[in-house]
Amino acid sequence: MEGDGSDSLVTIKNIERELICPACKELFTHPLILPCQHSICHKCVKELLLTLDDSFIDVGSDNSNQSSPRLRLPSPSMDKIDRLSRPASQRRSLGWRGWKRGSLTPRTTTFPCPGCEHDVDLGERGINGLFRNFTLETIVERYRQAARAATAIMCDLCKPPPQESTKSCMDCSASYCNECFKIYHPWGTVKAQHEYVGPTTNFRPKILMCPEHETERINMYCELCRRPVCHLCKLGGNHSNHRVTTMSSAYKTLKEKLSKDIDYLIGKESQVKSQISELNLLMKETECNGERAKEEAITHFEKLFEILEERKSSVLKAIDASKKLRLDKFQTQVEEYQGLLENNGLVGYAQEVLKETDQSCFVQTAKQLHLRIQKATESLKSFRPAAQTSFEDYVVNTSKQTELLGELSFFSSGIDVPEINEEQSKVYNNALINWYHPEKDKADSYVLEYRKINRDEEMLSWNEIEVCGTSKVISDLESNCNYAFRVRAYKGSICSPCSRELILHTPPAPVFSFLFDEKCGYNNEHLLLNLKRDRVESRAGFNLLLAAERIQVGYYTSLDYIIGDVGITKGKHFWAFRVEPYSYLVKAGVASSDKLQEWLRSPRDAVSPRYEQDSGHDSGSEDACFDSSQPFTLVTIGMKKFFIPKSATSANEPENRVLPMPTSIGIFLDYDKGRVAFYDMDHMKCLYERQVDCSHTMYPAFALMGSGGIQLEEPITAKYLEYQEHM
Repeated sequence: MEGDGSDSLVTIKNIERELICPACKELFTHPLILPCQHSICHKCVKELLLTLDDSFIDVGSDNSNQSSPRLRLPSPSMDKIDRLSRPASQRRSLGWRGWKRGSLTPRTTTFPCPGCEHDVDLGERGINGLFRNFTLETIVERYRQAARAATAIMCDLCKPPPQESTKSCMDCSASYCNECFKIYHPWGTVKAQHEYVGPTTNFRPKILMCPEHETERINMYCELCRRPVCHLCKLGGNHSNHRVTTMSSAYKTLKEKLSKDIDYLIGKESQVKSQISELNLLMKETECNGERAKEEAITHFEKLFEILEERKSSVLKAIDASKKLRLDKFQTQVEEYQGLLENNGLVGYAQEVLKETDQSCFVQTAKQLHLRIQKATESLKSFRPAAQTSFEDYVVNTSKQTELLGELSFFSSGIDVPEINEEQSKVYNNALINWYHPEKDKADSYVLEYRKINRDEEMLSWNEIEVCGTSKVISDLESNCNYAFRVRAYKGSICSPCSRELILHTPPAPVFSFLFDEKCGYNNEHLLLNLKRDRVESRAGFNLLLAAERIQVGYYTSLDYIIGDVGITKGKHFWAFRVEPYSYLVKAGVASSDKLQEWLRSPRDAVSPRYEQDSGHDSGSEDACFDSSQPFTLVTIGMKKFFIPKSATSANEPENRVLPMPTSIGIFLDYDKGRVAFYDMDHMKCLYERQVDCSHTMYPAFALMGSGGIQLEEPITAKYLEYQEHM
């Protein structure tokens, strides 16, 4: 490229954020390309895999849907790194994460990408199957050199003191000054043909080798997997049926596309700059409007303060006036009663009148005095205070005003209240909350509030999340708890009232994720499994019609089993599924590994299902031993009904054992206590619970007879919702 060297320096510094590893938040070191096309440091891949491996060892088969680590992890020990570097066959023989412990089938290594937070499959080779991103490594080295422009790369072969290098040999992986390069690469020798570049510390091999076939060079490109491959990969490897092209053709095509994209972006540079200027103006306008809104709010509150101060002064004056009046009355009454005392007032005056000897004069004076003394005597007999001491009439009632002030918000200006959609809102491993709002008053944003409700119905403080769309996933909720949700709309600085609260109950245990096992006991003639392995349908009904002419008296149809691909050896787990309404008969529950092997090894036409313990026929044999713990528990679902197994209390009441089939059914297994329970997911209500023998590895077990279908509940993920919003 032509131009000033300072321009290239600025350009290389501007791309720093593209050179940061999403795991350790530092510049890439030996980056590897994951199947999702994101890059991550080699050491970070090892550290994250070791963390997953350790957590897997600690919790056994507990599934907690861990999120991708975002912080740098401590350096792993050398023995753990050696474990990761072993070939896949050795790792499997050592019981590493490539196999699920307690599982009947192997599984390849999954890895949470810190960049996109998707789980990617590393395959059986693990780290050894990943390409090293040499291009990114070269750019990082170029950035390092630009960042330390004043630091020179010294010659590796000079005697002290070393001279500044002028060349770096890619074949020797060393840097040389002019003199040393001539000495170690003499003219006319093989070394004189070595490839050399400018001074660098980044040495990469000339030829990119295949990670699966280490002796073969990369010379083709798989268009389906979008990754380079060798000819052995195409001939008999994982890419034998894929469409591949030559490396030169892929190089030319991708380079043309990338060049066009870059040219397009460069051509739109003026448009981008104008949009940035517009955004800066909008930021300034937002800041001004925000300050103006604050000033208006302060003005309104100051008016409220003035009204409160005025009312406060008026109320205090009224209380003081009433207090003074009452005290005056009490003082007058005190003076009157003091006059009744001897040698004081009325009594003393009466005593002096009694000394009068003239009868006419005495009668003239004593008549009025007698009336006064009689009145005083009556007041003594019925003492009543002249005033009340209580100020109950002067208590300020602020309950209504307090409630209004507590709900004080921005004036809604006609914004309708958003309503939570109860049918589309549900809780599983996370809570999915959906709401709707009239289009004519569509808000700029929403605030979703939620809080936990304690068992004593004590309300905790609300947690708030700002949302741009009309749905949100809430994670990190506690198991077996009630949560209240509500939402309000914002349009600018105007807020609507809160919606009606929605109460959801979380599952009784962490969600256990698994898929249907397509290998162990799976009958592909009768059962149809989708590619995602989360849905199975029974085709036995159709096959039965085709063979109707061969059906004889006594012919019966046996159950077709399918199990989960992950076993449980400890802890509490919960999973959910849906049974299609058209299903004839479906059995679901848990079963131990030895019981499954017994079922799957038994010939299907050797015994009549009437006497088979798990046949699904309502013989009651499977529940005959309800007092004893069995290594399995299965319930029957079919014909839009949920059948509760027999028990000692309901053996003679069959009508009490039939319930409407729930939309979604949940299963809770407490392995340590040996308990299994079945839930109605709509109301998170326990329908049936019993003891189960968990002395062996337990698996989710299902069985179908006749036509039917089972769909596993998909875990709710924020990435899926964000993708839907963008769509």
